[in-house]
Amino acid sequence: VYAQKETSFGVGEWFKFRIHYGIVNAGYATLEVKEATINSEKLFHLVGKGYTTGLSRLFFKVDDRYESYIDKETFIPNQFLRKINEGGYTKNQEGFFIWSTNKILIKDYKHNTEKTFSIPKNTQDILSAFYYLRNFPNIDKIKPGESVAIDLFFDDETTKFKLKFIGRDDIKTKFGTISTMIFRPLVQSGRVFKEQESVTVWISDDENKIPIRIQASLAVGSIKADLDAYKGLKHSFKVKL
Repeated sequence: VYAQKETSFGVGEWFKFRIHYGIVNAGYATLEVKEATINSEKLFHLVGKGYTTGLSRLFFKVDDRYESYIDKETFIPNQFLRKINEGGYTKNQEGFFIWSTNKILIKDYKHNTEKTFSIPKNTQDILSAFYYLRNFPNIDKIKPGESVAIDLFFDDETTKFKLKFIGRDDIKTKFGTISTMIFRPLVQSGRVFKEQESVTVWISDDENKIPIRIQASLAVGSIKADLDAYKGLKHSFKVKL
């Protein structure tokens, strides 16, 4: 674990994203940083929600909730919750990281099961990974073509998750023109994504490291999420006029 620079976020940070599927406004997602105390330790409590709206809801109902409790200094997760309903596909589970033995206990409430898996040190869950990467040391010094890698636990297995830096660009948003760093998460192709590099993420090139836009090519069509509202940022948000 490394010496900590000034963190890119704090308690009270909140984002809302508008999600488009093709030209349809399909839904919204929110990300929020709260605080919680577990075993007398104060932790960041991360809450992510996604849901479809309007007509999209008739065709494909999504109600997803992800939560993660992470250490305030190392950003290593303590436990997570994943409760999703995607068009009738549901999951309801909690994960408990046991760092003394580098294991994770998964309680599945839908199937009423408990399983334990061995995990590498510093493994992240899907939600904690995003906040961990926003504070990754020297992320500002990364060069195009380079990547950062972490171990990610998802769907009962640990995979290497790589974030490849593409370069910098200014993009137009509802807030004005914003300088961004562009990354491609290297995802395993298959069920959902077309290929390894089908997702692109634009992050504000400032101390906040805010996700401004996310675009993904799916097996059918493409999906785009744009930052729609925000509050509680830790640093000033730089917008070019």
